Amino acid sequence: MLTAPGLTVQFLKKEAYTGSYEGMRYLLKSEENKIKACTYPEPYCFEATSNELKTFKDFPQNPEGLAQALEWLNQFYEEHIDRYLPLA
Repeated sequence: MLTAPGLTVQFLKKEAYTGSYEGMRYLLKSEENKIKACTYPEPYCFEATSNELKTFKDFPQNPEGLAQALEWLNQFYEEHIDRYLPLA
């Protein structure tokens, strides 16, 4: 399960937050008074990944919205796990 201990809305207002979880990369950032979440497959960084492979969703820019964004990333991973597991 993806977690981001210590991540706050105030941090996102200043910096984008990126990470990865078992083959899934993600980005959280503040944009237009919203939290924008994005998920995309490894191996490349956000800028080098094709837009067709990225999925975005917006959330309220508050602590509840941040919690919802993290929950959405976990749910998206579970629903699309075949995108992220390494090929055998």
